[in-house]
Amino acid sequence: QDVVEQSGSKRRLDEAQMAASAEDNENLVPVTVLTGFLGSGKTTLLNHILTATHGKKIAVIENEFGDVGIDDELLQKNSKVQADEEIIEMMNGCICCTVRQDLITVLSKLAKRVASGKLKLDGIVIETTGLADPAPVAQTFFVDDAVKAFARLDGIVTLIDAKHIELHLDEEKPEGAENEAVEQVAFADRILLNKTDLVPEAELPAIEERLRKLNPSATIFRCEKGQVDPKDLIGISSFDLRKTLDMDPEFLNTDGEHEHDTSVSSVAITENVPLDFGLVQDWIGGLLQNKGTDLYRMKGVLNVQHATQKFVYHAVHMIFNGEFEDWEPDEPRETKLVFIGKNIDAAALKADFAACVASEENLAKKRDALRFKVGDRVECSMAGGMRQAGEVVQLLWRDEEMEQGQVCPYKVKLDEGGVTWAPVDEDDCIRREEAGGSSKKQKTATA
Repeated sequence: QDVVEQSGSKRRLDEAQMAASAEDNENLVPVTVLTGFLGSGKTTLLNHILTATHGKKIAVIENEFGDVGIDDELLQKNSKVQADEEIIEMMNGCICCTVRQDLITVLSKLAKRVASGKLKLDGIVIETTGLADPAPVAQTFFVDDAVKAFARLDGIVTLIDAKHIELHLDEEKPEGAENEAVEQVAFADRILLNKTDLVPEAELPAIEERLRKLNPSATIFRCEKGQVDPKDLIGISSFDLRKTLDMDPEFLNTDGEHEHDTSVSSVAITENVPLDFGLVQDWIGGLLQNKGTDLYRMKGVLNVQHATQKFVYHAVHMIFNGEFEDWEPDEPRETKLVFIGKNIDAAALKADFAACVASEENLAKKRDALRFKVGDRVECSMAGGMRQAGEVVQLLWRDEEMEQGQVCPYKVKLDEGGVTWAPVDEDDCIRREEAGGSSKKQKTATA
């Protein structure tokens, strides 16, 4: 046992000396490891780096947790702006476990291109999946000879979601499983406290104090939407192997076990048939309301019926953002969704999603669920707080003046002339005509 310990200590010392020598070698490419829990804003930050005017040639190695890539397409879109300056390499899986060899392969490929003179690199950014412990990624630059000869670990940058970080730090994990959020903070050289606009400014000092207790030496930057000067992230020479070994003496022990929380999983869904936007909105709204705490991350690209653009969305717990964007010229018109969270019922998710496809069967069910039928007498809420009586003449009506993807439950012919539509099937918008129907124009109760 003593021999093993001495051997390990000697190896750690040798590695530290080699690392110090490597850092003095200006020919080595600096590597920034970008980590942060799911939804902290890593892809937004990478897009900022890709589109910023910094004059550097940077390779981005991007990793997703799940079988369907969403972020890679968003990154590729921006990489085309500076195609001669940035390279995107994709990997899938746990970058801190099974994908480590893939990481070595990607780095080796870049090294060969640099050695041949075909590529000049000022830096490499590696984004880890939000469920990754950064330590095994950092190990790669000290235990693989080919990697050590090409690149040096420049710094570990951890992006923090100011709105949800304490929820993740406090999360109880199964015995033996790591709390990845804690590990990501502990190993950071730079901490970017992101999404500060979602938290009252008076609460930020307490969050920063908690982060400092976990990692007193890391510099903390406050930011919104990942807006940080790339020079504060690349070429900062901030990783200190000796400090890391003091914190984790087994840092260079590649044989150690690495255990994830098995209750966390991902579900990926793809679909070629367009979706009914109303059904999707109701479904996602229900997920956010009922499962938001356990859903770390949702993201997707939706192919919506009656829309010329794709709908791109992402959500972190109960916070949702989405908008229509143009399809790329060669982009397949398909829907791709990824869900990452705890205790996910994959079968139920896929079944509920299937009910949102704009198939004849699903649209028939949607039509049958409406309260009124063609020929029913109704009253519609109009401008000025007035209600006008009329007759339902069409169900699930679509007009080109409507917004993308919008299909209204009812088209109504008004007694006073003209037509209108009811955007939702609720009493505040449309209700059954009152008995007698003698008054064609009535003041609403809320007017």
